Amino acid sequence: MGTRTRDLPPLTGLAHLLRELRYQEAARQGLGLLLMPVYAAFARPVGAGFLIGACLVLLGSVVRLYASGFITKNQELATSGPYSLVRHPLYTGNLLILAGFTLASGLVWALLVSLAFWWFYYPTAIEYEDRKLRRIFGEPCAQWQRVTPAVIPRRFVPLRGGTWSLRTSLSRNLEPLVIAYTAACFLWIYRSF
Repeated sequence: MGTRTRDLPPLTGLAHLLRELRYQEAARQGLGLLLMPVYAAFARPVGAGFLIGACLVLLGSVVRLYASGFITKNQELATSGPYSLVRHPLYTGNLLILAGFTLASGLVWALLVSLAFWWFYYPTAIEYEDRKLRRIFGEPCAQWQRVTPAVIPRRFVPLRGGTWSLRTSLSRNLEPLVIAYTAACFLWIYRSF
């Protein structure tokens, strides 16, 4: 049993294997990073889909950069800035980037792959992160989780407080590297446009 599932009821057989795979952070992140060049390699972009996709990828990258500059993982509970809008703004950024690549690629099968990828990995990632944060930060975290949606915001103006730091984004979360990789993969789609 993996460390992310040790607090959950035991399962056996195929159910156990599927649950363990769904909770594997490295598999989720690796596959997510792999989908971008795969979509780019097979892309058949179409005008409006490409432009909407480009806007979503840009917005998702900005959301990720903004969120990564607020978080000091497992050391303090981030509830300001983007974390006042959603509990998992990095996942919100991932969703926007995934949707953007899906639209920009012009591939019908990419929609099915993206939906399956999101459904398979993200509900369990959200559940695990929420459970872990409640264990670390207790009741203040539980109160914040009760009033803050997981990924899709109800409003778009963050509460004041906290400070954004490029140093945190770069040194602790390596977000500029993720953005550079995303941009390179998206430029690959652009070249086939």
